[in-house]
Amino acid sequence: MAKTKQGRTAAGTPATVALTKAQIPFVTHEYPHDPAAASYGTEAAEAMGVDPARVFKTLVADVDGRLTVAVVPVSGSLDLKALAGAVGGKKAAMADPAAAERSSGYVLGGISPLGQRRPLPTVVDASALAFETVFCSAGRRGLEVELAPAELVRLTSAVTAPIGRAG
Repeated sequence: MAKTKQGRTAAGTPATVALTKAQIPFVTHEYPHDPAAASYGTEAAEAMGVDPARVFKTLVADVDGRLTVAVVPVSGSLDLKALAGAVGGKKAAMADPAAAERSSGYVLGGISPLGQRRPLPTVVDASALAFETVFCSAGRRGLEVELAPAELVRLTSAVTAPIGRAG
């Protein structure tokens, strides 16, 4: 297994530790990350040769003053109004990047919905349920985790709702 700069194995991120602890089956996929990539999610889909509709990005939004995690396909974008509605809120905006990093414990481009420092309300786009497995960040750029969407929903205590917009 590849080593990270900190000397831990690639599978030793908080996200993969949480999956292992919960005894959820998963597969990690590592690829060489290009810091100049225009879209980290699209880069991941291309590097792994996977349909972008199966690769999900993790976004942190502010819904009525409360940080909320949105998990949507990298092939589209987040519908902020739909996200607010999914959690019973009125207004949503993208969270301050520093607040997202502080809350999650991850860096932008590597935020995973799994193993976050502080669990936040989470909404997974309903399209995830159409697939046997989906991909999301494993907690760092260049590392994705593949798992059943129902397990992603269960481990994050998420609700599912149509919060993604086609790209």
